[in-house]
This record gives sequence, structure tokens and C-alpha cells, in this order.
Amino acid sequence: MRHGESTTTRKRIGLCLLAALRYTKGSGSIRSLSAIIASGLCLGLLAVGCASHQVASRDNAAQLALIKTQPMVAPHPKRANFEEENKSRDAQNVADWVVDSGDNSGMPFVIIDKVDARVFVFAADGRLRGAAAALLGLGRGDDSIPGIGNRKLSDIRPTERTTPAGRFVASLGYNFKGKDVLWVDYNDALSLHRVIPVNPRLKSLATPTPLDNRMSFGCINVPAKFYDTVVKPVFTGTRGIVYILPEVRSKKEIFASYYDIESRAEHARQQTSTSRQQ
Repeated sequence: MRHGESTTTRKRIGLCLLAALRYTKGSGSIRSLSAIIASGLCLGLLAVGCASHQVASRDNAAQLALIKTQPMVAPHPKRANFEEENKSRDAQNVADWVVDSGDNSGMPFVIIDKVDARVFVFAADGRLRGAAAALLGLGRGDDSIPGIGNRKLSDIRPTERTTPAGRFVASLGYNFKGKDVLWVDYNDALSLHRVIPVNPRLKSLATPTPLDNRMSFGCINVPAKFYDTVVKPVFTGTRGIVYILPEVRSKKEIFASYYDIESRAEHARQQTSTSRQQ
């Protein structure tokens, strides 16, 4: 019981006792005095009980509200379906997080693994639609140079030719040459498009290693067939999300709401096991 409620109850009991004393002066009845005192005490106890019940009710309601607002963590999270395609652990983890959290907001999405120089295109439900090697920015890093979208290609130094990491809302469009591309970040002139059919670009895409795939000004170059049969159909008539994985910074720095679903699922399983034992 709170302090204010305790004070009110004491006042009520005191008034009852005072009334009893005044009554007995006129009646001289000890029995009547006893009855009134007993009545006053009962009223006081009843008030205490009601106040305690009200406080308990409020506390229970607050606890129920807290339980309802706490997010439920599934012991068996949703996962992306790579269809047995080779992928890095980072690509798997980010794709699983996207599907489990619904971060793609019901849209198709793309995972671009800069370290492995690979592109994975998924349907909105997390099912792989296709994968391919890619050419990426020559410079190593996860950020774009401010204003780089307005600079001439000849003015961009090799170290500034980075493919920035991040989460981008992408859609099909056209570049300044009238070629259709997937715009990843229009303001910074970052797009995913067909590779220019010249060597050494075609040769680098065909090699089994990603060591020679860093040669673009920052854009993501993919095989023409992959663009025409996978990227373009998936993004026709809709927008999507492109996730470019970092190579210097952590995934949590780049994707603020990212979580490792394995750790999260294990924690949920431990909580479930503890609840069953109690």
C-alpha cells in the first residue's frame, strides 16, 4: 500500500474511535462502545484490503502489458534458401537475417558479397533466383566519397573507386547513355549493370577466384545473361533492396538492426528450456 493510502486509512479509523467516545459520554454503554470500535476497525481493515487489491491489480496489469510488448524470439528462425549455391558465411548470415526479420519489407532483395565478388538475387520470400560473379570497385573500403556522383570518371582516383557497403532501395532505370541498369544509389551514380564486353573484364569474370574482380569505378558489373534472365525479371515492375556487405567495417555498423540468427535462436532455445523446467 502506498503512503497516501495508509494515511487515509489511519484517519478513517481515528474518526471512528472519536465518534465512539462521544457516543459513550451520552449513553454510558460500554457494550455500545465496543460495537462501534469493532465496526471502525472492520471498516479500516476493509479499506486496507481494497487498497491493497487495487495496487495488486495495477501491478498485474502492468506486468501483463510488459509481457505483451516484449518481442517473441523464435527458437527456429526463418532462413534464406540458397538452393545449394556456394556462399560465404557472411552472405548466409545477412540473407538469413533479412528473411527472419523481414527487413526486405516483402520485396525482392540482392546480397552483394564484395570479399567473394559474388551477387545473389532472391525473391521476396528468400528463395534464390540466381547467382553470379561480379566486378566491383577497384578501391577497398565501405564508403563513397561525398559528391562522387557528380564527378567525371577521369577525376576519380583509384583509391576513391569504392563500392560502398549498405542497404539500398533499388529500381530499374537508365544511365546517361540510355542503357537500362539497376540503380542502387542514383545520387552517387552507383548501379548494377551488364559488364562491358571487353577484356580483361570478361576474362576476370570467368576466373574462379575473386582476386582479379576489383576493377570498376564502383558499380557492380555482372554477366549480361545473368542481368537479362535474373536481375531484370525480378525487378521489373517493382523495387527491391540491395545489401552490399562490408569488407572493412562490421555488419552491425552497416546494418543497424542486424543480428546473428544462430546466437538469437540458441538464446531462445535456452529460454524455452528454462521455462519448461520451472
